[in-house]
Amino acid sequence: MFTPALNIIFSCLSAFLITFVAIPKVIFFAERLRLIDLAGERASHKGSVPIFGGIAIFAGVMFSLLFWSELANIQFILASLLIIFFVGVIDDLLALSPVKKLISQIISVLIIIYLQELRIDNMQGVLGIYGISKIVSTVFTVFVVIVITNAFNLIDGVDGLAGGIGIIASAGFGFIAFVMGQFDMALIAFTLTGALAGFLKYNFHPARIFMGDTGSLVVGMILSILAINSIQVGLVTDTIHLSNKGPLLAIVFLAIPLFDSLRVFVNRASQGGNPLLPSKGHIHHALLDLGFGHKHTALILYLVSILTILTSYFLLNLNLNISITLLALVSYIVILLPFYILRKRSK
Repeated sequence: MFTPALNIIFSCLSAFLITFVAIPKVIFFAERLRLIDLAGERASHKGSVPIFGGIAIFAGVMFSLLFWSELANIQFILASLLIIFFVGVIDDLLALSPVKKLISQIISVLIIIYLQELRIDNMQGVLGIYGISKIVSTVFTVFVVIVITNAFNLIDGVDGLAGGIGIIASAGFGFIAFVMGQFDMALIAFTLTGALAGFLKYNFHPARIFMGDTGSLVVGMILSILAINSIQVGLVTDTIHLSNKGPLLAIVFLAIPLFDSLRVFVNRASQGGNPLLPSKGHIHHALLDLGFGHKHTALILYLVSILTILTSYFLLNLNLNISITLLALVSYIVILLPFYILRKRSK
């Protein structure tokens, strides 16, 4: 049996190879079966692009975890992902209603909560709240998963953006889990990193395939699981004792999709619109309107995400609520900057 570190490396590499090899086949069949995304009013791409890249991502993740992980430790996580995967496939084929997708997400989260026994039962002092009851814990955990999954789905509007942000986030979660000796979580995180890297080769501008809801739901669920784990355990090693900083870490790794989606939600609600409907008011749309194009928009947001993670180092020793407030303020300033420039240009 290999060491945990080698298992993680091999799982990451196998996920990359499986996804990388599978994508051309998925493209071939998607084009033949006309499973494509046509350019429309909300689309930022031109022409038609095959969907179902999520099938290859799921295959890379699932087969790698089945081979390299201790299945007894993550079997219910795999069951949850399997449900989400089939829901995503059906949604990409038939366009499920939001209510049906929501119900499937709730079922998947309940499997994680009650069978995998992974939930947020301690707020670590956020807003002065610490331990919470099982009922509140269940509801809040479901809420967190829905928020993260849908925020990740909404950021998937530019070639390569969701894949790249997913790589950065999963690698961040994986690194933290590894240094703390949480090898199962590190394996899941870096397996996702490898699969997304294989996908990004074909999704970076000009994209030859999109991940579709199949991919965004699966990736969003995995990132949600990693975030919940991070919230619970924080950052604790032989030399570092920051057990209450988990909420900060979870937000930092997902800062762009979370704060951008929250800004759009608040704006639409304040204007009397339906905050749940798709919108072209996201930061990547603003950067496109500024003329950066798909490639540079994705690269700019990669850089912003990495810099946000690096600068969070200086927030670790602050009070948790102060550090989250500072992170939110800085993130909103960065997100609002492109919109401010657009307004100045239009005058």
